[in-house]
Order: sequence, then C-alpha cells, then structure tokens
Amino acid sequence: MIRPHQYLPNPETAADNAFQCTALESGEAEARAIAVAAYDEVTEAARTLSATGVRVHLFDDHGEHGTPDSVFPNNWFSTHPGGHIALYPMYNVNRRRERRADVIEMLKAEYRVQNVIDYSGLEYDDVFLEGTGAMVLDHIARVAYAARSRRADPVALERFCTHFNFEPMCFDTADADGRPVYHTNVMMSVATEFALVGSELILDPGRRDDIHRRLAETGRTVITLENAQIASFAGNALELTGRDGRVLALSRRAFECLTQRQRWLIERSAQLLPLDVPTIEMAGGSVRCMLAGVHLARRNAVSAMPT
Repeated sequence: MIRPHQYLPNPETAADNAFQCTALESGEAEARAIAVAAYDEVTEAARTLSATGVRVHLFDDHGEHGTPDSVFPNNWFSTHPGGHIALYPMYNVNRRRERRADVIEMLKAEYRVQNVIDYSGLEYDDVFLEGTGAMVLDHIARVAYAARSRRADPVALERFCTHFNFEPMCFDTADADGRPVYHTNVMMSVATEFALVGSELILDPGRRDDIHRRLAETGRTVITLENAQIASFAGNALELTGRDGRVLALSRRAFECLTQRQRWLIERSAQLLPLDVPTIEMAGGSVRCMLAGVHLARRNAVSAMPT
C-alpha cells in the first residue's frame, strides 16, 4: 500500500474515468484537508487489514514527484507465483512517475523473486496495460478478463498472457452514458469461491454468457452487481488471506450497497471487511485499487526492511 501525503484527484485521468469526482474546490485549505483525510484513511485501512492478520507493506509518498494517484499501486506492478514481477505501461504521463525502485527492492529482499518483466517501454509506442486495474486475473482457470479501453491495449495484454500463461478474455463495456469502463477491476472481482460481476455493463450478451460460464466452470458462485452498485465500487474488492482465513476487502460504501443475499453468498467463504475510504474514492478508485497483492514466497530469513 502507498500512503499519500499530498493526495488530490488526478486532473489528467478525469477525461475517461467516470467514477472520478471532478467538482472540487481549488483553495489551498480545501486541498490540504483532502490530503490529510486521504492520509488518515490509508493509515486506518492498513491498520485494520493488519489487525485481521493480513501482512501489509506500507510505503509513504510525499508527493515531491507529482504523483496524485500513487495511492493506487496495483496499476504499475503485479506479482506472481514462481517469483515473477511485472511492471506496466501507464496511460497518463504523471502516473508513470509512480513506479518505485524501493518497492521492488523490498519485494526482492523479503520474497523469492526470480525475474522482473518490464513492459513499461511500450509507453513509447502508445501501448498501455494498467496492471490489475486493466485486468482481473482468475488464478485458478488462468483467465485474464479485460474490458477494452485505452488503458488495456490488446497487444500488451497478449504479451502479458503469453509470459504468464493466462488466456485473454476481452469484452466491450458501456455505462448509462455510453462510456466504456476505464478499468476492469471496478466492475469485476474474482475470489476463490465466488465472483462479483457488473454484467449489465457488458455490451455483448453472448460474451456476458461466456464470462459467466467460464467462472461457473471453476465452481464459483457468480454474484451479479447492478450498475448502481458498480457506481458505489461494489465490484472493486479484493480477497485476501487473514489470520483466520479469507477476507474480502472493500469500501464501506461498497459494503452498504450490497443486498443481504449478496452478503450471505460472500460470507459463505470470506469475511467481509469494509474500510472507510470516501476521500480516496473521489479519485475514481477504491479499496481494490489501493492494494497491490503479493503472490510471492517469503524468504526464510526476512531482512529488516521498512514496512
């Protein structure tokens, strides 16, 4: 997780992120209050996750490099079993500055890392793939689900899937205003025994059925989310491993919009863990975007590194 000291919704990403709040006060006092609130929300979210037994590595971003979206690290890197790390090409220029060598070095020191595959050079060809925001990965069936957008280029997706042994499954989306979903992970979350899917956003009914079928083939329960629930970030959730088993981390806003039946279906296999992040959500992302998952094996002797 990245804790921002100078957080503010990114003006460069507002054009294609319908979830982002653009009507913000521009005064210095208002901006400072937003930054303080975001800092506090990340601090408390990390504390809550740690209290459940989730291992959290928390890095600070003081904002000296102009990185307003640094709180969403899952877009610029991902980790994979077998000791692999991927670095991704980012669509907006100021988001490219989020990549940090100290994060990668910490992973190398505390986990067994075999190689780092760097796709960021594709930025020079205007080819982008924003990590596990652009892709939702089914680690069981080895499927990479991707809503087509300027942040999920099929060339980069194919390259990733070839390297990491995933089957790409792309689909077109549109909200009520006809705009494509900017990141797949705001409308879809694949957990061990269930999947949350914003099915109404998928334009092709046949493709929608294909996705439901592929998820059901693994024995998962497909929980369909309505568009209003997607707008409240109910799809932007991530299953994690806690001290007492699986937990589903999501925002308080997302939790409150779930129906009783949806909560019951989730809680058959994972504890619901709502986190209060209303200020972070102003930037158009929520809890899943805030978490870059670690799928690496820990070293026997853990080095003393900042966490």
